[in-house]
Amino acid sequence: MNLGSDSLAPKHTVAGKDLWQWWQAARQQAQSTAIDSAEVDWLLRAVSNVDSLALRLGTFKQHPVTLVGVSLEGLTELWQQRVEQRVPVQYLVGWTSWRDLTLKVSPAVLIPRPETELIIDLALDAIHLSPQAEQLQQGIWVDMGTGSGAIALALAKALPKAQIYAVDVSAVALATARENARLNGLEPRITFCEGAWFAPLAELKGQVAGLVSNPPYIPTATVQGLEPEVVNHEPTLALDGGPDGLDAMRELIKTAPDYLCSGGFWLAEMMSGQSPAVRALLEQQGTYRAIQVHSDLAGIERFSSAFRI
Repeated sequence: MNLGSDSLAPKHTVAGKDLWQWWQAARQQAQSTAIDSAEVDWLLRAVSNVDSLALRLGTFKQHPVTLVGVSLEGLTELWQQRVEQRVPVQYLVGWTSWRDLTLKVSPAVLIPRPETELIIDLALDAIHLSPQAEQLQQGIWVDMGTGSGAIALALAKALPKAQIYAVDVSAVALATARENARLNGLEPRITFCEGAWFAPLAELKGQVAGLVSNPPYIPTATVQGLEPEVVNHEPTLALDGGPDGLDAMRELIKTAPDYLCSGGFWLAEMMSGQSPAVRALLEQQGTYRAIQVHSDLAGIERFSSAFRI
């Protein structure tokens, strides 16, 4: 069962006491199965009109009835999918929050991670510090491997004068990204291109002001050892980066200079431990300067950036 954003409108009534008992039992089950109990709260808020205060204080127990998007049996079924099949809760409800966006998600797209939110701030900081700030603010930006469209949408909001291109090899992912742009009122700002990496952008050679990407970067042998929520439900295409995890990164580093204008900005997310290899690839390519590695809020080296000479 996947609720999706269109089916979250409350249409069932459940006694507050019954909903509270479900909530208590689900939280206990979460703790016994190594699931963060906050996911129970997230699910309940996603499908009902219980607000954060009523949830925190448990006062919804006193409500005669509560409006819920599914029956109590349906809610129990959803939670069992989370516990028994390890389906991510975001896929169960069909959407997630990322930065200031609400995004539709499905197993066709990677669930946008909170740590990736920093990639937008790094892009904005680079613009601010660049002597070509105005050119970067008003230029063409590409989200390479857009998935749900999260990065493209956030760039469109942050850079209102820029032209945004969202590229993905998956037609289903691209349809999701386009739908997210429509739902967030950003569809007119973004051009969606289906194809592998730079293939659909031939007409943009030498014109791109900024390229941002969260490419697949997990080594093939490591993918199968990931937690079941990831390996069994998220798209392998968005995870598997080849034998050493750097296949996509090599393509982005090698080909981007043909598309970036002089002073154009290159920024990509990477896996912990990959920064020395990524830096070496950027240096060896020969057309990048100001190569940097950036840590996320947990201190993990997660992003690398550079400017085209």
